[in-house]
Amino acid sequence: MSVWEVIMIGIGLSMDAAAVSMTNGMVYPKTCRTKILSMPLFFGGFQALMPLLGYYASGVFADFLSRYSGIIVLIILGVIGCKMVYDGLHPQLEEETDCSLTYRMLLLQAVATSIDAFAVGVGFSAMQVNIVQAVSIIGVTTLVCSFLSIAIGKKFGNMLGNKAQILGGMILIIIGIKGMFG
Repeated sequence: MSVWEVIMIGIGLSMDAAAVSMTNGMVYPKTCRTKILSMPLFFGGFQALMPLLGYYASGVFADFLSRYSGIIVLIILGVIGCKMVYDGLHPQLEEETDCSLTYRMLLLQAVATSIDAFAVGVGFSAMQVNIVQAVSIIGVTTLVCSFLSIAIGKKFGNMLGNKAQILGGMILIIIGIKGMFG
């Protein structure tokens, strides 16, 4: 498999992470720098880790994840999205902090958006791809896409104001539903 093919796979895998990063940038425009820098690291790290796990566990968990990955993604992103919509509709109940995006939420989002990368790792094993090169390219590609998406999301978040949280929650729910049926 050529480097360009792996880059294209990396771009494809990074799209959910980029959409969630954009949503986070939109919903949490005042997020502190450490979380802004952590977000692409979380997403890029998990997009690199999951194919590596799939490569070495090929077959052991592949059936389980392929069977239930959609449900897992829907539950994780659906719950986070529903909470965001609820908080957007009830802003008086939400605490106003500059770091309301938590590391726990980032971790859950990173896991949910990288589950499909596990199956790619299983495929890499079957094709005997250079796994170190592949996961490095996928991780860096996702990191770059996520970082750019945060900036775009912040611009939209500033324009939308309080409505950004409702829209962001709906986007996460749609991504979860897409994961379930896609």
